[in-house]
Amino acid sequence: MANSRFEYVKQFERENFLLPDTYIVIRVDGKGFHKFSEKYEFEKPNDERALKVMNQAALKMMESFPDITVTYGDSDEYSFLLQKKCNLFERREMKLVSTFASHMSVYYMYAWNKEFPQKPLDPSRLPTFDARAVQYPTFRHVRDYFSWRQVDCHINNLYNTTFWNLVIRGGLTGKEAENRLIGTVSSDKNEILFKEFGINYNNEPEIYKKGTVMVRDYVSSREEQELSERQLQRLEKQRRKANISTLHVDIIKDDFWNERPWLE
Repeated sequence: MANSRFEYVKQFERENFLLPDTYIVIRVDGKGFHKFSEKYEFEKPNDERALKVMNQAALKMMESFPDITVTYGDSDEYSFLLQKKCNLFERREMKLVSTFASHMSVYYMYAWNKEFPQKPLDPSRLPTFDARAVQYPTFRHVRDYFSWRQVDCHINNLYNTTFWNLVIRGGLTGKEAENRLIGTVSSDKNEILFKEFGINYNNEPEIYKKGTVMVRDYVSSREEQELSERQLQRLEKQRRKANISTLHVDIIKDDFWNERPWLE
């Protein structure tokens, strides 16, 4: 009821507006996905179909929010980069993180039901996500952020690949495999995989080693902020219709970014 005597409680509501002219990265993480993967018996060390579900959910995010220019993910995590001039939800932090977390959860469940019809989701263990928003002042920071996530992907995948081969094919218990890997570096893990299991890690699928990057093939203009509201609406339609490429490539080196200067 408008103008009721109870309306004073709105004074307690506070909004946190993210800074203008900064890059926003929203990272969405699966909540309790270790138990979720056990419940639905994910293949180890990597479940290709489960990764497909994550990627389909992330693609739906990009299709739904044209302000997303590029996204990167592996395992149960995805990071979404919003264009610098983005004014989605007036840059309200709580609105952004709650919307991204809830949409990712819904899109994941939808993709899951299509990919795993023989494994219906149990209400006691549903896939849910949380999210955080981080601001970066320069594109160099943005690139370093995505480099950090891809390095993390490589480190985790090499460890998991070695760990699960020691358990599944080597007959070790989880604790024994963990103890075996304490203090090892990348070269040690590569040697274990090759000498004991005949696995050349370099030949493992790129999606496991490098994760997944999706990029919107849309060439933006630095003059966009000076356009009228109607012109901006047309540009948003162009972004929404732009082709989205799904890649499993190195995003640490310059090539990926140099080929797409419009991302800056």
